[in-house]
Amino acid sequence: MELRNKYSIPKNTVITVTGTVGVGKSTMTNTLANTLGFRTSLEKVDTNPYLDKFYQDFKRWSFHLQIYFLAERFKEQKRMFEYGGGFIQDRSIYEDTGIFAQMHYEKGNMSEVDYQTYTSLFEAMIMTPYFPHPDLLIYLEGSIEDILERIQKRGRLMEQNTPVEYWIEMHKRYENWINSFNACPVLRINIKDYDLMNDGTSIEPIIEKISFFLKQTKELQK
Repeated sequence: MELRNKYSIPKNTVITVTGTVGVGKSTMTNTLANTLGFRTSLEKVDTNPYLDKFYQDFKRWSFHLQIYFLAERFKEQKRMFEYGGGFIQDRSIYEDTGIFAQMHYEKGNMSEVDYQTYTSLFEAMIMTPYFPHPDLLIYLEGSIEDILERIQKRGRLMEQNTPVEYWIEMHKRYENWINSFNACPVLRINIKDYDLMNDGTSIEPIIEKISFFLKQTKELQK
């Protein structure tokens, strides 16, 4: 298999970076892509027409927001398939259904009919031939205290106005979700173990871990 970089990571590899709000998914995605020479698949927060409305009224806008995310992520899945891989992806489609949609349904922010419509659409999407599952999912983890500090520092108004209880619950749901996730191999990285904002070289040991992890996974699959 053709390689793309000195770390022996195949050029068609798809790596997804995931974790709760504030862990630094976009920074990790961009840094990995730049270092490996991969394309990025980024979450489109600034152009999302529902995000601000959602934070003002969860019940009114949760279904709209989740459908929007689902459509955008599916388009990204198709784009990665058409390119033949070689992507670092910011956040996964699995989180949308396994965490966010489920949470809003359980909390009464999404009706049962809307939730069933959403999950039926998701199940139909992942059955299509152009839905590449990631070769690796990197889970960025950290304490709730560290995550709340990061949310405060980046200063997004809609996040600042969100009750702390919401972030605590989200943190717990992410932990529960990743503990049962099995759609692809998972590499956990603690956000205290690196500092990409102030030390770009801290990406090196992370990439070495990724390379080693992918090699091990390939050996186990033989």
